[in-house]
Amino acid sequence: MGDVVSSHLDESRREMITARTRDVMKEFGDVYEQQYAVALFNSVRFEIEGGGATQSQLLHRKDPLAGHSIFSGSLFQYLEENKKWRSRFVSVPNSYTISLYESKTANERGLHPKATINCAGYKALASMEEYMELINTSLPGIKAKVGSNPFIKCPSEFPLILWHPYARHHYFCVMTEKEQKKWHAVLQDCVRHCDNGLPEDCTVQTPAFTDAVRLHRQAKGHYGTWAMMCGKPPQILANLVMETLHPELRNMIGPRLKGKMQQRQRNWMLISDAVYKQVLAQTTGQYEALVEACEVQRPKLDARLRTDMDQMITAKEHVSSKIRALVLPKADQLLRTSVQPYISSILEALMEPTSRGFSEVRDIFFRELVEISKNSLNGGGKEKLGDHLDRLSMLAFHPVKMQSCYEKVEQLNLEGLQQRFDVSDPSVFVSRAQILMREQMDNAVYTFEQLLNQSLEAKGENEMCKTIQCCQDRVLKKYDYDSSTVRKKFFREALLQIIIPYMLQQLSPSCSPVLPQFKELIFEDFSRFLLVENMFEEVVLQSVSKDIMMAVKEAAVQRRHNLYRDSIILTNSDPNLHLLGDNPSVDWASKFGADEPESTVDGGLVGGGGGTGKRRKQVVSMIQLDGLPLSYESCLEVPGVELIPEEDVEMFEVKQEDQEEEDDEEEDLPELPKSPDSVNEIRDLINPVVEMVLPVSEENQSEVTNGTNGSEVTNGTNGTEVTNGTEPTTGTITMDDGVQEDVTHVTTMVEEVPRKSPRDKSSPQSLLQQLMGNRKQEADEAHQEETAIKDAIEEIEIAVQEDDSERIAEVSTAESDYESSPKLALATDTGSYGDSGFQSPTNEGPDEIEPQPMTNRLNGEDKIIDPVDVEVEI
Repeated sequence: MGDVVSSHLDESRREMITARTRDVMKEFGDVYEQQYAVALFNSVRFEIEGGGATQSQLLHRKDPLAGHSIFSGSLFQYLEENKKWRSRFVSVPNSYTISLYESKTANERGLHPKATINCAGYKALASMEEYMELINTSLPGIKAKVGSNPFIKCPSEFPLILWHPYARHHYFCVMTEKEQKKWHAVLQDCVRHCDNGLPEDCTVQTPAFTDAVRLHRQAKGHYGTWAMMCGKPPQILANLVMETLHPELRNMIGPRLKGKMQQRQRNWMLISDAVYKQVLAQTTGQYEALVEACEVQRPKLDARLRTDMDQMITAKEHVSSKIRALVLPKADQLLRTSVQPYISSILEALMEPTSRGFSEVRDIFFRELVEISKNSLNGGGKEKLGDHLDRLSMLAFHPVKMQSCYEKVEQLNLEGLQQRFDVSDPSVFVSRAQILMREQMDNAVYTFEQLLNQSLEAKGENEMCKTIQCCQDRVLKKYDYDSSTVRKKFFREALLQIIIPYMLQQLSPSCSPVLPQFKELIFEDFSRFLLVENMFEEVVLQSVSKDIMMAVKEAAVQRRHNLYRDSIILTNSDPNLHLLGDNPSVDWASKFGADEPESTVDGGLVGGGGGTGKRRKQVVSMIQLDGLPLSYESCLEVPGVELIPEEDVEMFEVKQEDQEEEDDEEEDLPELPKSPDSVNEIRDLINPVVEMVLPVSEENQSEVTNGTNGSEVTNGTNGTEVTNGTEPTTGTITMDDGVQEDVTHVTTMVEEVPRKSPRDKSSPQSLLQQLMGNRKQEADEAHQEETAIKDAIEEIEIAVQEDDSERIAEVSTAESDYESSPKLALATDTGSYGDSGFQSPTNEGPDEIEPQPMTNRLNGEDKIIDPVDVEVEI
């Protein structure tokens, strides 16, 4: 890998890349310094004059992901160094930067990750076909055949690929489709969050940066939306450099690459990644220096603005009126012929999928609250209610639950309008709409939390379900209003982003040459804050804004897609609600007494790995793959987050089917030992007991009844037991698995059961052969009547007293139920016994004594002594 990069990126070529980056940053820096002063002027003016922005009804949470991580688990990664797949533990913290560790233990110990991935500019792919479509266009003059094999062979059918036009691609795979869907949703959320890298609260730096990038690209002839306007400023600047540098290097190096098509594609990807890293390192340092230089001058500029603001505003209005007189006639003509006929169709293309997405957000929020109400009605308990509310708190940042909302907006299609209005990719609008949906969901959840907590403190927890329902209705009403306001603003901004670049491109050739003459109308002291190029764009924007506002207003008047009219202002029924906006998120688990410890989900500490011992809570639950080795488990189950349901009803039914299949498989598996709950069970684990059923000969019967511990007769449910105690002995016994175990004690119990017919009997030898080593069945025999038991006890006592020496044991079955019961015969010939005192299955010989049945004729009935239960302690 290093040889390929170094051979094509020698010292001279790297110096050329450095020089090209420096030139682009120099041009951008000049524009940024100008736009920085303009943005500062607009910020101070807005601060002085105030704005008429509509106040939202929902509360906004400042740091919703504090103390949380997004996801973590194990999957397989393809390593370019050795071309092999390795298992990696992946952690996604609240910064959405993917960290790859050697193992979960390395993450828990706070070790540095093997690699980190910033997903800005990437695309998360879930099929090799999508990846091949993108990779096959990477080199000029190379057209891959349909269905050509990639240079990466995935070991499973469920790949996950992060594709970037300039940086290195990352290849992962999992073992099941369920894992792939969850990981794909998480990776898409990482890309979505990292693409939105420009902070909106920076009212000077962010507008200055975006305007500088736009003007720089317009100077190169690139109008319209830009798909690579994603990430933080240094990443966007690196993309700006690579926009022109990358094609040049590809045409220069591509023809010199050798090998098969897949190998050339792979080598070019490695070269492109090396170039991108070099450019990114340079843009990072130079942008930081540029921002620092501008911030140093900010206090001086701010003071001048506040001193001469009135004069600057007057001068700007005067110059703008002159530019308006020049531009408006041309702009109106262009607007009537080439823009107005398409406004309604563009708006409809934007409204349909976006409104479905916001409606899905409302439905998901409503379903979650219904589940909480059901839990309250069914008496789920406070701890379970606290768990539900904790999961609700992170609903907006749960990529699996929000996936259905995001998919609605992904259906946005501007086909037919892209060429006319130079819309390169609708993904710019899709990503923005998805970010807004997530914000509205979190605002609704946070507002519900604060209202519910306030109501519980005032009214108590007696009518929980009613309180939840009341708060739910109030929040949904506020959400409908805010959703309409946010969508209308989004539609206006999207229309401007589509139409304004097209109009500027059409008007610039005729208007730009005339603009420098208006600079003479601006005082030199104000020239840094008032730029004629910005005034020209504002005039064009004003010319089309009226038509865009009317189109959106007409859609709202017609109640299309549940939009509210601008004249409708929601009465503030909660005048003190915004006082709760500064309150932190409610810790429902602590409030309702849940003792569940915070789960160690990403192994890292809240403070970044050091100092504190507080663990992060995880937004997305883990996946447990039963029946697979540990190395093949994509996501390990983590305590405290396994109750987060991501799937809908269909997924729940699939889970039930999977559980039934697992239960069927477990029936064939040996039963695992359970933890003992008593002293006796612990003793049984130390000294296992094997129960065996044996026939008793006449000699053994007399010995049993005259043992050292004396005879004991008890009335049992299954017959009469004559227990004769335990005798120490030495020997071995062969178990059913072929393992020989030592025998230390033998406990003998004699049980006599009434028998109807003695015709069904088996020889001791055959029973011994078939059932040696089988354990005594746990199920007890059927209950017999008390009168029969008492009669049997009296007859046995009489038989013992009259002729103790004439008793002979006989093995037989009492009823047809006993025919399938295991019987183990014990021979009376001591010569056939081993050291253990038990007959071996292979020791059957002619010298064995056939035991005769003992028959006691009392009251004209036959009584047969039941086999002896022998308990062996090992």
